[in-house]
Amino acid sequence: MTSNLLFDFTVDKTTKKVFITREFDAELSLVWDAFTKPELLDQWGAPKPWIAKTKYMNFEVGGRRFYAMVSPEGHERWAIQEYTSITPKTNFKMFNAFADKDGNPELPGSDWDFNFIEQGERTKVSIIIYNESLARMEKMIEMGFKEGYAMSMQNLEDLLKTLSQRH
Repeated sequence: MTSNLLFDFTVDKTTKKVFITREFDAELSLVWDAFTKPELLDQWGAPKPWIAKTKYMNFEVGGRRFYAMVSPEGHERWAIQEYTSITPKTNFKMFNAFADKDGNPELPGSDWDFNFIEQGERTKVSIIIYNESLARMEKMIEMGFKEGYAMSMQNLEDLLKTLSQRH
């Protein structure tokens, strides 16, 4: 296992996009599963000490994931994701929005485009997030999205190490 894995996070306010690239020292199918299976997503999808809790997830075009990030005090911040395109083990796209506890989205939201690229023993994940509104994107960044997502990516790296050792 190596520790010099790429993590790049770029914000382009003119296009209202965030670009994230992250390498993982794990095979493509394992990384894909970590992004597409709720039992794995819940193990890494929130920055510690928060946890992710999926209420339901149907990973298919038109399907949804409804989940909360839960604070140590039990505060829940809900979000809903709708899958708009899936090319197995290569790409998936989704619309993401915060939501209330009943699953009603708080618009505007953002479009996420995930690309998975196998590079020998490593897998590179490139994510483009397009925000419908510049104000929403700026608020997201101000709320610590970069730091929180970096922490979640580290959680994922740790999980992948554990899962890789089992294979």
